[in-house]
Amino acid sequence: MKTTYIPLLTSIILFILGFTSARAQTCRVSVGNSADGMQTYKEVFEYDYVEVKPSFPGGNEALLDYINKNRHYPSDAYERGIEGRVTCSFVVNANGNISNIKVIRGCHKSLNKEAIRLLTEMPCWHPGRHLSQSVPVRVVHSIPFRK
Repeated sequence: MKTTYIPLLTSIILFILGFTSARAQTCRVSVGNSADGMQTYKEVFEYDYVEVKPSFPGGNEALLDYINKNRHYPSDAYERGIEGRVTCSFVVNANGNISNIKVIRGCHKSLNKEAIRLLTEMPCWHPGRHLSQSVPVRVVHSIPFRK
């Protein structure tokens, strides 16, 4: 009868460990331009879960202020009454720079393009930290567009 509890106990322990350990995957991160002007990349781990999450300077309220002050509603979408949220993922690198911006769920081509522009021009974040080290962390954020 004791042997039937061992697989269950093992499953519970693995389940708990899955939530307490960091999960990472590799991605390409831009490291600048080479001498010949070509963009250079390196493979790094990006984390989905860390002890200290990356944060925008000034917190969430400052992030919303930045979005509201710098977002330009594309005229074609505005005139046609197109509204929605553009959900993007990006990586906050160990130095706080933003890279690897991708639209996960868009609503209109011009709104998607504006969301990418807004994120590209965003100031550096405070990087995420894991085991007392700054690490690249994937962030998912939505940019709202309402008339």
